[in-house]
Amino acid sequence: MPRGARRLRVPHRPARRARTALCALLVGSSGWLGCGGTSSSTEHVTTTPVPVVTPMTPEPPPTLNMPRPPLTVEAPADVTAPPAYAERTPSGLWSRLLYPGTGAHPRAQDVVVVRYTGWTTDGNTFDTTLEADVARAFPLRAMIPGWAEGLMLMREGEQRRMWIPEVLAYDGSSNGPAGMLVYDIELLGVEASPPDVPEDVASPPSHAEVTASGLASEVVWAGSGSAHPSRDSRVTVHYSGWTTDGAMFDSSITRGRPATFPLSAVILGWTEGVQLMVVGEKRRFWIPAQLAYGNAPGRPQGMLVFDVTLLSYE
Repeated sequence: MPRGARRLRVPHRPARRARTALCALLVGSSGWLGCGGTSSSTEHVTTTPVPVVTPMTPEPPPTLNMPRPPLTVEAPADVTAPPAYAERTPSGLWSRLLYPGTGAHPRAQDVVVVRYTGWTTDGNTFDTTLEADVARAFPLRAMIPGWAEGLMLMREGEQRRMWIPEVLAYDGSSNGPAGMLVYDIELLGVEASPPDVPEDVASPPSHAEVTASGLASEVVWAGSGSAHPSRDSRVTVHYSGWTTDGAMFDSSITRGRPATFPLSAVILGWTEGVQLMVVGEKRRFWIPAQLAYGNAPGRPQGMLVFDVTLLSYE
């Protein structure tokens, strides 16, 4: 995270008061990820009605042909309450589509890669990834119930606004703001847990980009940033690695937390390849042996395949 950036409040699920708190893990240097209680989000129902504001003119449903609206830290006009045309789930979660996605829905066990801003209903911004220009990766099973339920409504590439009643948010816990919370969320992508073996793991496809060194890559999903890390950058990523026979030998997804390291201290294929990326991007690399571990004993041999998601760098 750049120096002086706002410390993010990770929308984790707090422990219920009557239960024993399980743990709290520091995610990189950006916030806290709580393991919370053990009850399912389906246990929660709203006990008081949420006020609904009826707009003078309902907005037309967004389509892929429309410009993608930018995420912002400025509170939306409907921050005080959901409009009448918003969708409501049986649990009391309200949401409306801001921009459609075309990818997969996340599953309860998956990790989501997102950008977001959160407000209280008086328009106060209490959390955002935008000021630090980062993406965040969260396991859905550790999130507050409103996030877990709402993200599973979304597809990769989608933007959605959610009005999360207090009972589906921090529910009186000191871990987060009180009352109903409003989030604009962009789902950049879904990291399957456990990771799926790429269909093209055996060799790069003909449309892959190939650099002069022989490094091949293709973008799995686009990022939100515009700047690129340098060789001297310290990066935070999620990744999984396979040999070309489909055997996975390493994954930050299965370990449950992103990895942070200097680009100058990794194999040559990583040093070169991650510099091609922007924040939020996921890219697949086919790294020839001479840019990987070569014939080093105890290391994976031959060409290696990595899926890498760049979350942040400094």
